[in-house]
Amino acid sequence: MKFATFSNAGRMYYGAVTDTGMIALNEAFPHWPTLLDAVQAGGLGDLAAAAQGRSVTHRAFQYEMVLPNARRILCVGVNFPDRNAEYKDGSEQPKYMSLFPRFASGFTGHDQPLIRPPESDKLDYEGEVAIVIGKSGRRIAQAEAYDHIAALTLCNEGTIRDWVRHAKFNVTQGKNWDKSGAMGPWLVPFTDAAQLDDARIITRVNGEVRQDDVLSRMMHPIRREIEYISTFMTLEPGDIIVTGTPTGSGARLDPPQFLRPGDVVEVEVNGIGTLRNTVADEAP
Repeated sequence: MKFATFSNAGRMYYGAVTDTGMIALNEAFPHWPTLLDAVQAGGLGDLAAAAQGRSVTHRAFQYEMVLPNARRILCVGVNFPDRNAEYKDGSEQPKYMSLFPRFASGFTGHDQPLIRPPESDKLDYEGEVAIVIGKSGRRIAQAEAYDHIAALTLCNEGTIRDWVRHAKFNVTQGKNWDKSGAMGPWLVPFTDAAQLDDARIITRVNGEVRQDDVLSRMMHPIRREIEYISTFMTLEPGDIIVTGTPTGSGARLDPPQFLRPGDVVEVEVNGIGTLRNTVADEAP
């Protein structure tokens, strides 16, 4: 079963996704006002049980960022061998992973536009798998890492490329423009290692494949990401780790091909689904 945050007539809901619409579950779980509260309480199983036998409540709706009140989102950068080579700096595979924060305000939902700001025409795409932590832990061993995952979702980690070069040590300002990226459409409960170990990421722009790789080629596998991150911070339920994007982003093409209004970007991962977004300029 899949779970999403959605809106209708200006009101926010969360619930179960079906082929014909949404089953809102807010009223059945008033002690969990948001989907994040359900994740933090370990309640995805309860949501699934409650959805059984219920009728669709919303056939008209808008997908929202899947966890719009997520407190902490950490992203892993340059995590595929070909991505490291794209930098053409002669560096070997890094011993430690690159990390940076993103904030929930930087993401929109499925089928909503990525917003290109007037300050830059260099909006780029990055298709990725995101994991949602379900069990807290510090200094988590790789052998136990998957036990701490509650769910999976997809991310288009949209980036304003020239703004990641405004300073010497960080990329935060290029990664956090309002609604420059997307996360969703839904959460898929994590039940089997094969959901990650056998996952393949494909990113398309206007139907053209731009990124195509498998998670098994990551330089820092997800088990290692959880181990490393939990060394310096306690991972808590509801934390999100965006795990890394393959080669093929627009900035690395020759010539570069950045996103323009009207473009359609799709991030597809087998077993999770497809995250689709258009592109629009920020309204004046």
